[in-house]
Amino acid sequence: MTDRGYPLEAPPLPAEVRESLAELELELSEGDITQKGYEKKRAKLLARYIPLIQGVDPCLQTENRLPGPSLTMAAPKAQKSRPTNSRDERFRSDVHTEAVQAALAKYKERKMPMPSKRRSVLVHSSVETYTPPDTSSASEDEGSLRRPGRLTSTPLQSHLSVEPWLDRVIQGSSTSSSASSTSSHPGGRPSAAPSAAAATLAGLAAHTHIGVPVNSRVSSKIQQLLNTLKRPKRPPLKEFFVDDFEELLEVQQPDPNQPKPEGSQMVVLKGEPLAVGTPWPPSLLAALQRWGTTQPKAPCLTALDTAGKAVYTLTYGKLWSRSLKLAYTLLNKLTSKSEPLLTPGDRVALVFPNSDPVMFMVAFYGCLLAELVPVPIEVPLTRKDAGSQQVGFLLGSCGVALALTTDACQKGLPKAQTGEVATFKGWPPLAWLVIDGKHLAKPPKDWHPLAQDTGAGTAYIEYKTSKEGSTVGVTVSHASLLAQCRALTQACGYSEAETLTNVLDFKRDAGLWHGVLTSVMNRMHVVSIPYALMKVNPLSWIQKVCSYKARAALVKSRDMHWSLLAQRGQRDISLSSLRMLIVADGANPWSISSCDAFLNVFQSRGLRPEAICPCACSPEALTVAIRRPPDLGGPPPRKAVLSMNGLSYGVIRVDTEEKLSVLTVQDVGQVMPGASVCVVKVEGSPYLCKADEVGEICVNSSATGTAYYGLLGITKNVFETVPVTAGGVPVSERPFTRTGLLGFIGPDNLIFVVGKLDGLMVVGVRRHNADDVVATALAVEPMKFVYRGR
Repeated sequence: MTDRGYPLEAPPLPAEVRESLAELELELSEGDITQKGYEKKRAKLLARYIPLIQGVDPCLQTENRLPGPSLTMAAPKAQKSRPTNSRDERFRSDVHTEAVQAALAKYKERKMPMPSKRRSVLVHSSVETYTPPDTSSASEDEGSLRRPGRLTSTPLQSHLSVEPWLDRVIQGSSTSSSASSTSSHPGGRPSAAPSAAAATLAGLAAHTHIGVPVNSRVSSKIQQLLNTLKRPKRPPLKEFFVDDFEELLEVQQPDPNQPKPEGSQMVVLKGEPLAVGTPWPPSLLAALQRWGTTQPKAPCLTALDTAGKAVYTLTYGKLWSRSLKLAYTLLNKLTSKSEPLLTPGDRVALVFPNSDPVMFMVAFYGCLLAELVPVPIEVPLTRKDAGSQQVGFLLGSCGVALALTTDACQKGLPKAQTGEVATFKGWPPLAWLVIDGKHLAKPPKDWHPLAQDTGAGTAYIEYKTSKEGSTVGVTVSHASLLAQCRALTQACGYSEAETLTNVLDFKRDAGLWHGVLTSVMNRMHVVSIPYALMKVNPLSWIQKVCSYKARAALVKSRDMHWSLLAQRGQRDISLSSLRMLIVADGANPWSISSCDAFLNVFQSRGLRPEAICPCACSPEALTVAIRRPPDLGGPPPRKAVLSMNGLSYGVIRVDTEEKLSVLTVQDVGQVMPGASVCVVKVEGSPYLCKADEVGEICVNSSATGTAYYGLLGITKNVFETVPVTAGGVPVSERPFTRTGLLGFIGPDNLIFVVGKLDGLMVVGVRRHNADDVVATALAVEPMKFVYRGR
């Protein structure tokens, strides 16, 4: 006993318990039981005495059960153990703290052999990086410390062997990672045990030697706090990698030899003005009414079946009368609780298959006459189609409540148990209206639509799918629609009664602008080639050019490619009537090879080289540029052979065709009439690019889209861009529209496109385009190097 009455150590174990523990030790040493069994039985024997020895290090508890001299004297029998769950104020004395410090100083002076414990190569031996073991429970680390052979069994040595660890804790470990690496291999010098664990062990040994029983609850709380404070911080990222790859972790420095733009700052390029004095119809609907009443029997649209046979020819008279009937029905025959279901400006979905251009055209012009906004979409195939869900989001954001379709199309749609059209996943609730003739009401003779189709109001909404898969609606105003029709008429030289063969989707993009809108403006005859027919007979569009003596054809490079593969053995084919072969995807890098190959084969069959007219289009900017034939005053076609290395740094460098590391692109013509074009930097503020720099093409025109419907934030960024000079001065008072096309302006003021912003991949400081990857794959021998289905 000390003068304050503190017990010198925990009470000894009863003799029978010590004997049982000794027997257990013997069984373990002879291999009669496993280590796990030994620990389990020992824990059961000591269960009732745990509160008495709580806080005493396990390796030091052997002195209670092993024979030999003891350093401590037994506590008096009269002393009763206190409850361990009570916080005794006596344990908070200064004498206690001074005794601990004295013991620490005493052990520091001794030099005894220290125990060995292997450790991982990855663990550093500094005190800050070790997590102390949880001494309040029998953890795995404690079990490893009390196994036979790890520490000497003599009580004196058990106490004294703590000293080297204690010395390391006080002085700080200086063991290097190389030394620890050596110790982790056979034959290496044993390394020190973890310093923080040693500190905890030494502290507990000091408490026991001094004879202070440790309150279990206080001890566990303090230990938990220590564990939190001394938990190792996450190693630096570099330590997870082999030294060979360290350069990958560093920020890539610009190559001093990389090409940089050297040209002067570009200026805004202006297209020719829209022709003045041309007898344009005042609006698209005015043109429809004019042709429908003065030329009612003139052919407007011919639809083909999958065998290539003309199944129906829609005249201008029929288009006018059926559109009027639909407009009257929509405004007067659809009521809900004696109120009109639709009001001017409401959005209406058009759901028509690619094989039915006639009914789509009636629905589109019927909506315009009724002052409704058509939203053309694809026919949903299943109730849970993933693409259909995105279209449903568009319909919901547009507030669409009515869908127009045909009787045949409705029968093919998925049905609910009630027999009605099923509700598609992600779609808003829709009412469906079949617009076949028998379902429409004939308007009175004195009824006339009051449609105003010349202002800033929305004419139609075209959907666009981004690279992330989301679908947005691009709004096109009546003024933009009229300006687009006039600009295309002037750029393509369209005239009345011309025949156009259209292979594209008539519901959107160039197929809609040429085959449904501009054609009506000029009383043209459109022969629509369904996609199903092209799959069966890729030559069908060429055959129709011959039979109808078509003056213009609207195709994609894929259609030219397919027809090349199928043309062998065909003799009576002539393309001499074509004055324009419009390639709608002429901006793609691989379209040039299709154009060249097609010309090589069909030039001997009447196709003139100047008739091939690539164009560049964008959902936001509509038609950006189109190549004019020489008879319309356009410059001769151009090709550009560009260094791929230069393009990867956004710089234009002309190269030679003999190299494999070049990209050959063709021009997409001149700026549209009435439009201005500039090229701005891809990243950051819209500064004008230099003349030899690749950037995003921007268009200022009255013939572009006006907004993303209902999305004000991204609308401002795309449709209201203000390009500035290097000095920060705006280049125009009117905003420009970003096209999403990457390119530059070349000789003769021709526009070249080298890719799309959606396909841009940036690796380090270099740019690569997804279209270039495809073009590279197509440039090699596909049968030899590119496996099918890859």
